[in-house]
Amino acid sequence: MEKNKWTAVIVLISIVVTMLFSGCGNSDANPAGNGGVNGEIEGLTYVESVKLDYAEGFAIDRYEDGYFFLDIFEDGKYLIVPEGKEAPEGLADNIRVIHQPLENVYLAATAVMALFDSIDAMDHITMTSIKESEWTIDNAVKAMKEGRITYAGKYSEPDYELILEKNCDMAIESTMIYHTPEVKEMLEELGIMVFVDRSSFESNPMGRTEWIKVYGALTGKLDEATAYFESCKKVISELSDFENTEKSAAFFYITTDGKAVVRSSTDYVPAMINMAGGRYSFDGVVDEDGKTSVSMTMESFYEKARDADYIIYNASIDTTVKSVNDLIAKDPIFAEFKAVKEGKCYSTGSNMYQRTDVISNMIMDFHKVFTGEDDENLEFLSKLE
Repeated sequence: MEKNKWTAVIVLISIVVTMLFSGCGNSDANPAGNGGVNGEIEGLTYVESVKLDYAEGFAIDRYEDGYFFLDIFEDGKYLIVPEGKEAPEGLADNIRVIHQPLENVYLAATAVMALFDSIDAMDHITMTSIKESEWTIDNAVKAMKEGRITYAGKYSEPDYELILEKNCDMAIESTMIYHTPEVKEMLEELGIMVFVDRSSFESNPMGRTEWIKVYGALTGKLDEATAYFESCKKVISELSDFENTEKSAAFFYITTDGKAVVRSSTDYVPAMINMAGGRYSFDGVVDEDGKTSVSMTMESFYEKARDADYIIYNASIDTTVKSVNDLIAKDPIFAEFKAVKEGKCYSTGSNMYQRTDVISNMIMDFHKVFTGEDDENLEFLSKLE
């Protein structure tokens, strides 16, 4: 017994020592509001860490003379060098240097366009991965019509020749690029920096919008980005002390083969529903591989959604449902749903996933629905008649 006791003590001491020397935890973690993590860089004078309210996926440090250090957690570290300046010598090998101005960006992370648009920085984007007809952002459509932004192939099959011809200085990709690593490797071999947007991993929906500070720093418009984000915070400020209605909402769409696709309960859409004063009908439903969408049989879906107070159909994926009859045509079983019987069915707009700049407005739309406010004042939701 005495021997076992001392063995346990030795093991415990080893664990403690290991934790101390390993930093005891993830050094990349960034609780909202803590700002940057890098501190001093030799040759630069540290000023402050940019305050973050919701985002947990990045940190920004500000230095004198317009320099910024940007840490995208679990992806990359960047030093942003202002126009006319040089990067200091002796930078760590894992810090990539971004020279301003960015003049020819290939944007393959479609949710980012709205953030550029909101700070009047779309002139930095000259190429995109989706066509004019696929954009729901007016200024993006206009820029493509006028030839200021050109379609340069989808993210998985970019037009390398055109990208080189345009002297692309950065490709902004979504995390989908990791499904086609050969594309990322080719772009980097061609000398094009690949910057991966990880805003979709933010658990708080407002954290997705707060990535506007990342693109403000990249384009020299951090002050404008901060001011814009403050205006978004004001929109939902009245919800801070709001008591949840406990009304349940089923958010989904139906595939062509008759399955229901819902959002993982860890996704930002359920978080928006909860922030707005509702409860997500599929709480606890998650994908084992960490995907944001979960496919369900109609039997399983029915069990969880039949008594939902509200139905919100995801028309940003499937645009065929424009009325309650269209919904019932998908499957007659919908006629038995509580929300259908009570006339509490809505659909989203097609621009939902592209408008990360106005997530606060989307939350308020959900709030208006759950509290029974005037349906005519909705911006992103439409009532199904």
